[in-house]
Amino acid sequence: MVSDIAVASAVIVGLFGLLIGSFLNVVIWRLPRGESLAHPASHCPKCDAPLRWYDNIPLLSWVVLRGKCRSCAEQISIRYPAVELATGIFFAGVTFWAISTSPTGWLDHGAPWTGWLSVFLALFAFLYFAAVSVALALIDLDTQKLPNAIVLPTYVVAGALLGISALIVGDLQALLGAVVGMVGLYTAYLILALVYPGGMGFGDVKLAGVIGLYVGWLGWGELAVGAFAAFVFGGIFAVALMLAGRAGKKTAIPFGPWMLVGCWVGIFIGGDIFAWYLGLFGVS
Repeated sequence: MVSDIAVASAVIVGLFGLLIGSFLNVVIWRLPRGESLAHPASHCPKCDAPLRWYDNIPLLSWVVLRGKCRSCAEQISIRYPAVELATGIFFAGVTFWAISTSPTGWLDHGAPWTGWLSVFLALFAFLYFAAVSVALALIDLDTQKLPNAIVLPTYVVAGALLGISALIVGDLQALLGAVVGMVGLYTAYLILALVYPGGMGFGDVKLAGVIGLYVGWLGWGELAVGAFAAFVFGGIFAVALMLAGRAGKKTAIPFGPWMLVGCWVGIFIGGDIFAWYLGLFGVS
């Protein structure tokens, strides 16, 4: 029953994610430039012609128009439909994970309504973070900045939703993990930023607190893996760039995207990885 609900929900939420991806394209382009997200309406950046509603349907419109503006035939970057598709898949994956695996341990066959409500609130919190992750990763790659306008509200949204989700089922361990993860990871990154200011920005520090809140809420294994994986992925990327001759020792490389990739690895499979690692030492 739960698996059937998970599949159906993933499909529905995934389709909704396509719409969110379309909005994220606006956020990624306008927010770093200080432009309004609401005005003007979507338009061609070359001829300024406003997009008709049927030219603004996620994925479909880009395919129908063959990636070109209807008015001036200017090429529309493939990044726009790619963001829409990635967000839709991301939303579907998060939804399936949240419902089918019941990460909080509260959703079982015959669970009371509080169990379902707790999972719904947690799902909403993680979907919000999925959207935030897409926007922040691409903005950081484009501008090497992690806007406060996105990062700081996430503390409030995540704290409220995950806090209520844990409280209604009395899961104080989740609350403790969230607080410890948030404070611990924020402090660790703050120390790194102060010791090595050229390699770590304060945007990374603020994002670290958000990441710690999410993975800490899930468990200590997820927190450990999510925190460590960021440096693994970031290091691999930096080495690959240097080997390709596209970066040197002093080249500034955005770290936010790898913090987010590491975080989601921790969220999805961090518990399993941590259990496997402990098993190597005979610890269960």
